[in-house]
Amino acid sequence: MHSTHISIKSANENSKKRRGNPLKPAAQVHSNDHTEHYVHTSLPPQKFVKNSQNQVEGYPNLQKLFRLKEKHVARHATKPYGCRVNIDEMSSTLNNWIHSDKLVFEVVMIGCLTDNQFIYPLLTSLPIDRLISKPGFLFIWGSAQKINELTRLLQNDGWAKKFRKSEELVFIPVDKNSPFYPGLDDNDEALFEKMQWHCWMCITGTVRRATDGHLIHCNVDTDLNIESENLQNSAIPAHLYRIAENFSTATRRLHIIPARTGTETPVRMRPGWVIMSPDVILDNFDSVAYQAEIERLGTHLPPRSEIEALRPKSPTQRRGP
Repeated sequence: MHSTHISIKSANENSKKRRGNPLKPAAQVHSNDHTEHYVHTSLPPQKFVKNSQNQVEGYPNLQKLFRLKEKHVARHATKPYGCRVNIDEMSSTLNNWIHSDKLVFEVVMIGCLTDNQFIYPLLTSLPIDRLISKPGFLFIWGSAQKINELTRLLQNDGWAKKFRKSEELVFIPVDKNSPFYPGLDDNDEALFEKMQWHCWMCITGTVRRATDGHLIHCNVDTDLNIESENLQNSAIPAHLYRIAENFSTATRRLHIIPARTGTETPVRMRPGWVIMSPDVILDNFDSVAYQAEIERLGTHLPPRSEIEALRPKSPTQRRGP
């Protein structure tokens, strides 16, 4: 009996030696502990994301899909349009587009990557649901603080009946030296800094991933985007335009920037978009010419078999017998 007890004890000790003590700290420091690395070097973790320059690196089919979609969108894009309007005149101008010019857009983007935006007053004074066709898509970009302020708007019953929040996108500047860095919050002594930008993507009307491939292409881009080194300084990176272009097949796109960005943060033109801003580089929008161009191009991109074969698709649900 005594010898049996000794053998069991020895076996337990040997087993502990093999397993190691779970309470004992590891002798080797984890090489991917970027949080600890940030404390000592001030280099944020996003600096070490390997595929931030090319998110589809290592995926040849997705790379081919991106190239095909970029060419397809460019081939069926209107010329770049700019509408230079002061912030306090935006609501009246857009109302005139709605009632007098009968303009509608399938894709409307509001906001940019600057802090001094008047998004909430614009959304509450504008019948945005009449500016966007059904089905249509609304992208609202803002800092973490601005997005939190808009939470009560999305939770409002009147707004919820017209739009439903579908996705949340995030854009992260590479470091504090980035032109897209939002700066500190009101509390300069805060332990954590909110350096990311958020986007709410809302849908009006009915659209289904599995059956409406002629309207939307889902799962092409990721929800998280990190600034790449080759981005131009602008009010909004070109990649954020491409997210909307890759998602919706519509050709009528409007971007509203309710903020003064100045010359240091230029509002650059983009083919296929009407950009409304107090500081947009070009002021050439004409509703008659724009609608004539849309009539020639069509309101949606024509289907292309190569893109359909490569793009990710949602499975269709089988109905019972």
